Parts: sequence; C-alpha cells; structure tokens
Amino acid sequence: MKKVLVIGASGQIGTELVLELRNRFGNESVVAADIKEPNQNILDTGAFETLDILNKEMLSSVINKHGITEVYLLAALLSATAEQHPDFAWKLNMEGLFNILDLAKEGTIKKIFWPSSIAVFGPTTPRENTPQYTVMEPTTVYGISKLAGERWCEYYFNNYGVDVRSIRYPGLISYTSLPGGGTTDYAVDIFYSAKKGEDFNCFLDKDTSLPMMYMQDAIRATIDLMEAPKESVKIRSSYNISGISFTPEDIYNTIQSIIPSFKIEYNPDFRQKIANSWPKSIDDQHANTDWGWNSEFNLDKTVKIMLENIRLS
Repeated sequence: MKKVLVIGASGQIGTELVLELRNRFGNESVVAADIKEPNQNILDTGAFETLDILNKEMLSSVINKHGITEVYLLAALLSATAEQHPDFAWKLNMEGLFNILDLAKEGTIKKIFWPSSIAVFGPTTPRENTPQYTVMEPTTVYGISKLAGERWCEYYFNNYGVDVRSIRYPGLISYTSLPGGGTTDYAVDIFYSAKKGEDFNCFLDKDTSLPMMYMQDAIRATIDLMEAPKESVKIRSSYNISGISFTPEDIYNTIQSIIPSFKIEYNPDFRQKIANSWPKSIDDQHANTDWGWNSEFNLDKTVKIMLENIRLS
C-alpha cells in the first residue's frame, strides 16, 4: 500500500502537492510534515506531523509510525534567503537529504522525490535553451547545495539502488501560498501589489528573462515523474523541465493589459546578480522523451488565473 510523506508541507510547493496527492491517492495515504504549522486545508484533510528534517531520530519515528513507503523531501532554504544564512542553508539542504537517502539505503523507504533547481547552473552555462548536460558552475550557496545533492542522488542510485527522482524546478508561480525567499519571488509578489492597487517595486531589472512555471504544471510534473515506471527514469541526477520564460516587463505588461492603472518601478538589489547567473530558457527534451513531460500554462493563462484567484487578507 502506498503511504506518502511530504516533508516541507507548509511551503509554496508542499501545500499544493499535499492536497493533490491526497486528491489522487486518498487523504489517509498522505502524511504532511513540517517544522512550521501548515494551512488549515492541510490540517483538515489528513495527518500532519511536526518534524525537523535535521533530527534523524524524529524522522525515522514518523516514517515507522505511519508505514511510509515514499517521501517527497521539499524542506530547504531557498536562493535569496540562503545567501543571508549560508552555513545553515548548507546544513539544512544537505543533511536533510542525507537523512532521507540513508533511510532509503537501509530499505525503510522505497522511493524518494527530491527537488533540484535551475540554480545548479551558473554564469558559464549556456543561457538560451540550457541543455540537460552542460557546464554547471553555480555561484550561490543554494545552487552549490543543489548541485552537490544531484550528484549524491545519482551516487545513491548507482551504488545502493535507491530509487530517487528529481526535477530542476524553475521559478514557481502560485496563488495558494506565498513564496519562501527565492530570486523569482517577484513573479508572485507582483500580483498582490496589482490586486491592492499599489505600485510594484521590482528587485530585478525589467529585461531579466528567467524560466518560470505555473504551480499546477510543477505539481503535475512532480507526481508524473514519481509515478513513471522505474525503467523510464533514465536520469538520476535531476531532470530539466521547462514552462515559460519571461521578463519582469513582460509580466507587468500582461497585468497592465487587465489593470491599466498598475505601475512598476525597477530597483535591482543583490538578487539581480543571482538572476544574471541563471538560464533564460530551458531545454527539457529528455523529460519529454523519457516520461512524457509537456507544460500546459503560458503567460497569459497564468496571469489571468493569478488575478482571478489571489485573495487579500
């Protein structure tokens, strides 16, 4: 019987992933866990455990208590926040992964999802249609930890048979929960300013093109990869996936076509340097060929959904 644990269930991805997994496999089959309290929908629809991923004894106890067979490990410190707290970012991002990989190596867990990121690429990487296999010299703590994690995931698969699967997420856009300290967060924050009737102060330059994805696409990609036959998963580091690429000016113009009074100012900060080291667009042909990945949401569709569904408290 499938029994899933989602660690980091209170975060931007975790909130929607838990609800979709429960929708697909049943509320009783999916346990949510985080060091922080989740939103009420998570608490109302199934089991929740307060869990510190760095506490291996606590982690093992939760897994044994619920008979967990699959783990989605989402707990991490993201790019912009990690630059402010590099020591803790490395500790959280790496030790958390090792705790899960080691439990799988021991046979406690049968399958793992661990997210990587476009942050694994760097300023020496080809920025247009960045290929699956290319130069990877990240310049951020987050990117360094994700690249190291990719190599360890592949190592555990090759040497211990651990069934670990991964996606290099682009920037993610969602109205369900707020982002958690990433360089692409402006693409969510901008909608809140537009809905409030406020001018938006953008921390990236207007022409900074980055790979992005509407959350529903990301959730579908994640679950589809985990549900793919083992023999179809040919890359055990992490898969490129592509959604849409746009600049702050592109998303501003699209919003302004719906809310003509909306204004934007550009005041790039330290996150501009991070964005400048990342790809502009992604080549995801391997994900398409191996397990049938294709995105469904373009910029116009994403903007329309966000403006219709964001609620101001």
